[in-house]
Parts: sequence; structure tokens; C-alpha cells
Amino acid sequence: MSHAVTITRTTTTHSSTTSALIINTGYMKTIPGILKLLQLIIGGLCVFFVSWNFWSTYTRNTELFFLCMAVAFFIGTFCLLVSCLVSLSTGGIISKTIYELIYHSVAFILYLVASILLMMKASDYRLSSSHPFMIAAILGLINSALYLVSTFYAQRSYRGI
Repeated sequence: MSHAVTITRTTTTHSSTTSALIINTGYMKTIPGILKLLQLIIGGLCVFFVSWNFWSTYTRNTELFFLCMAVAFFIGTFCLLVSCLVSLSTGGIISKTIYELIYHSVAFILYLVASILLMMKASDYRLSSSHPFMIAAILGLINSALYLVSTFYAQRSYRGI
């Protein structure tokens, strides 16, 4: 069985003096875009509060775990947000893959565990040095709730609802 194939060749010219960076501002008007921005801001605050007071404590396992989770998901969310902003098609395509569903669900679980552990440790200190850790733990719980909401939206988008 034979098929007809049409090949179209398009020639474009590229001027080296002008280059336009197109930013998908419409993505920031969507609920997933707003959630990613909030996760990024709160994640940055979590990293700030824990790293600012990190060297003032003697046992650092819990603080280090929280800091690793906060930095990892800060970087991951930053990469997701930037790729959705600089590409017109990425925001619509990546939300339909299972990547966002897995990423947000893992972020929710690990942020929740790290925040609970840090909150338990900060409540044991009863010192003024534990206040930044308590603030970071509360912000971590808020961020884990945001990741849970993002998981819900990613699941709906992945299933096509």
C-alpha cells in the first residue's frame, strides 16, 4: 500500500541583532502557576530561616534533613516555573504528563515529614534559637499543603478532567 507524502520546506532568516524572549505571563494567571509561585516564595523563606540559624545548634540531623528537602524542592519548583514561563507550550504539555503528579506528591510527603520533625525538635529546645526553626517548620507545613493542592490539580490534569 502506497501513501502520498508531502514535504514542506520553510526557510526562515534569523537576525543576530534582535532576539525576543517571550514570557508566558498567562501561565501566572492559572491556579497551578500561582501555586508554583507561592511554593517558590515559601520555600525560599524556609531555606532562609533554617540556613540562617543552622550553625547555632549542636545536633543538626533534623535541620539538615529539612534544609535538604527545602532546597531540593525549591530548585525543582524554580525549574518547573521557569520552564513554564519561557515556553508557550510547556505549561500545557508538562501538566498532562505524570511527572508533575509524582513530583508534587513526593514534595508533599517529604516536606510534611521534614516539617513535623523540625517542629518536634524546635519545641524541645525551649530556647530563643529555636524560633527560626519553628517558623520554618510552620512555613514548611504551609508549603506541604500547597504541594498537596498542586498534587490534586496535577492529578486532574493528568487524567484529563
